Amino acid sequence: MNSKILIVDDERDICEIVAFNLANEGFEVECAHSAEEALRKLTPQHDLILLDVMMSGMSGYKMAEKLRLKGNQIPIIYLTAKDSENDMLTGFSVGADDYISKPFSIKEVIARTKAVIKRTKPDADKINRKEKHQLVFNDMLIDLENKELTIDGKKTVLTKTEFEILVFLAENPDRIFSREEMIEKLWREAPYTTERTVDVHIARLRKKMGSHASFITNRSGFGYKFNTSDV
Repeated sequence: MNSKILIVDDERDICEIVAFNLANEGFEVECAHSAEEALRKLTPQHDLILLDVMMSGMSGYKMAEKLRLKGNQIPIIYLTAKDSENDMLTGFSVGADDYISKPFSIKEVIARTKAVIKRTKPDADKINRKEKHQLVFNDMLIDLENKELTIDGKKTVLTKTEFEILVFLAENPDRIFSREEMIEKLWREAPYTTERTVDVHIARLRKKMGSHASFITNRSGFGYKFNTSDV
């Protein structure tokens, strides 16, 4: 079955252009011209939302926040002219999986769409696997099967990308990875990913880890590592 995408943008021309090109790539595409319309159209059969930030009525940020508060973890890619670091932090804080700045190329949209869907598509082998896998560091537990992080007995909600970063670093403790290496490992299907994207995701992840943020450290000029030697 082809992946189903909901495009949400109040600029109808952009919707039509993006929809046409994604349909040519084999995706099933539907458009909404406001967040309110999108919330009415969204179904469990949708695999991804391409979401504009600045719209009349409800903003894209608010729509994403409403979905996440309801427990809906559908992947979201923002399409927006707001591209400052604070804008990116805001987007990722409400559960965005990627962030594409306007003006953008259609090739970039297609590449990033395919990358996010590939990353978030359920793995049948993993779903059917009964053996439970966990990584435990003091009172922090990373459940690899259920994709959950528990700190001090309380579950911490992470986006898929944040969880993937945490697992990648935690499975290779005390080894420094450059931003380029992390992009190659975690965003290999997204050729337009920048080093700043890595920094923003890790900043959000460390904030959610609270007092356990010291597990992830940065060595200036080299990269990031999951630190177990001093924790």
